[in-house]
Amino acid sequence: MYKAHFWAFVFYKVIVAFVSFVAIKRIVMSEDLDLIFIDTEDSMQKAISHLEVELIKIRAGKANPNMVDGIHVDYYGAPTLISQVANITILDARTLSIQPWEKNMLGPIEKAIMAANIGITPQNDGNQIRLFLPPLTEERRKELFKKASGEGEQAKVAVRNIRRDAIEHIKKLQKDGLSEDAAKDAEKEVQETTDKFIALVEKHLAAKEKEMMSI
Repeated sequence: MYKAHFWAFVFYKVIVAFVSFVAIKRIVMSEDLDLIFIDTEDSMQKAISHLEVELIKIRAGKANPNMVDGIHVDYYGAPTLISQVANITILDARTLSIQPWEKNMLGPIEKAIMAANIGITPQNDGNQIRLFLPPLTEERRKELFKKASGEGEQAKVAVRNIRRDAIEHIKKLQKDGLSEDAAKDAEKEVQETTDKFIALVEKHLAAKEKEMMSI
């Protein structure tokens, strides 16, 4: 009788331990899924933020200091934003002036703008660099929108790559014990997030096209 009670008690403890293990594992996997969702959304948002910066650089009409946002220049071996080594001012509606605080920075700034491929050739007169925005012809309009579309396509590729990585993480969790239904629900949520950010890319491109057409 004692042995029967003993083994019943052991069996009970084993069952409790197993149930606890399964419960803990489900909690851990749920937390892992939450992290995947958070990382996926954060990474996709960064792709959109990068697109916004690149679209700002594509200025079809009025001169704007934002045209050189994100462009880095070699400042004594350290990549530095142009705005941190020079005064950037608007001379007129179609002309931007870049006046470096150190004259020897004219060359590096000119080189950095050329490398950034913003669609405008910098004019270095030995004292300052000027960016002249050309009149917006139909050909120029198409050229700029083609560049904007290229940036949009890169953003879409980045979003889809982030989606692929998230799905791979979910499949790995499934191999580790995540249920098929939970995996499908997780993949559906990732796809919905992807669709949301792809639509956001399209929205930014539509706004850019509208801006170009209104000039």
